[in-house]
Amino acid sequence: MVSDKLNEECGVFGLYSKKQIDTFSLMQFGLIALQHRGQEACGISFLSKKNIYSFKKEGLVIEAFSLIDNPELYQGNAAIGHTRYSTTGGQSKRNIQPLFTKNEKGEVYISLAHNGNLVNSAPLRTQLEKEGLEFVSNHSDTEVMLRIIQKHFNEGLEKAVTEVFKLVKGAFSCVLLTRDSLVAFRDAHGIRPLSLGITEDETYVVSSETCGLDAVGANFIREIEPGEMIVINDQGIQSYNIKQHQQRGLCSFEYIYFSRPDSMMEGDSIYKFRELSGRKLWEQHHIEADVVIGVPDSGVPAAIGYSNASGIPFRPILLKNRYLGRSFITPSQEMRERTVMLKLNPIVSEIKGKRVVIMDDSIVRGTTSKRLVNIFKNAGAKEIHFVSASPPIIAPCFLGVDTPEKEHLIAAKNSLEEIKSYLGVDSLTFLSMNNLKDLLKEEGYCYGCFTEKYPVNKNGELETLTNVEA
Repeated sequence: MVSDKLNEECGVFGLYSKKQIDTFSLMQFGLIALQHRGQEACGISFLSKKNIYSFKKEGLVIEAFSLIDNPELYQGNAAIGHTRYSTTGGQSKRNIQPLFTKNEKGEVYISLAHNGNLVNSAPLRTQLEKEGLEFVSNHSDTEVMLRIIQKHFNEGLEKAVTEVFKLVKGAFSCVLLTRDSLVAFRDAHGIRPLSLGITEDETYVVSSETCGLDAVGANFIREIEPGEMIVINDQGIQSYNIKQHQQRGLCSFEYIYFSRPDSMMEGDSIYKFRELSGRKLWEQHHIEADVVIGVPDSGVPAAIGYSNASGIPFRPILLKNRYLGRSFITPSQEMRERTVMLKLNPIVSEIKGKRVVIMDDSIVRGTTSKRLVNIFKNAGAKEIHFVSASPPIIAPCFLGVDTPEKEHLIAAKNSLEEIKSYLGVDSLTFLSMNNLKDLLKEEGYCYGCFTEKYPVNKNGELETLTNVEA
């Protein structure tokens, strides 16, 4: 069954200590905390006695790490890791990150993990291949960056990473492991998040989200700035401003859906943002109802906010089966349709005869939303009011989010009234662009899936995000 949710492309995590640490356990904790950002595959590279070793596997983090027979072999003083949801390059095993390169002695000396998506990787790959650089992955944009770094590595880390910023276009938040350093860098627009922390034993930690820092007991220091590279080694931590800030463009969907609610971003609580979005939705449209229900898990904070603002009681009466994996496959379309009943099931006695507000984080294709509505109809709901905690999604994303083509986005080709009719609901409300921008407090966010305006276009050219129409 095709997913009706947007999918984040991956999460990255890194550690560095001047002394031997339990890299096996710490990487496992950190990557499990970032599992929501990618569930197809995961991998780690760790540094031990100046040598880099890697382990990569399809599946969830806990499953992959359980296959390691000798955890003591995966111990060192530094490591990087990755949870993957495929974007550029597809699902080939060769694309599982971190990707690495070897010297003439067959020793790994660079390993790279990447969160984001490049828009000009194909022509860059062609050019690098003409220059004699060999590629092993299946069109991975991450490997393009790796080969650029490889090409200039002998000129120094700053020069090598500067060349990445000079040549590639798109979204990239990266962690890089060398034989003596952990490096982290973020594109000049800051499209994907990246945070820095430190533990009590002075182990530096880099994570896509602050929930990864929390998982290993690290205190948040700051976010890595757009256009910045940091290098951490035995001499300490150094910061390099590789490229001046351009038009900032942190993905607004990080707040709406991708990030875990216990993460912080730009100093703000993701949970609080989602709760406030529910309050804004009540201000937009007062609905007379008996109960507010949040679609687990990302719709729940907004449902609580809507309930608090309206006085309509919130009830957790839509239950999520937490044991149904992503790999659940059935042979027939009829059975695939029924999987939504396995994933989400209502408490009928609390719904029958009630006027119900269903709060979800977004509506993408509309197919899952329609199935949800049918579940509530079958449960005997008197009225169904569907509320989306994001504006209508009208355009696909090419900066690292797995979004359907425009023709498959229900809001791209249908009016509000047409979507309401398709879902079969009594009312339909989307968070307005004005309210989304008000919640984020300032310009400098990417609203591309709502407005078709991005930090860079498909040709890698700078676009403006200012004066986005509401």
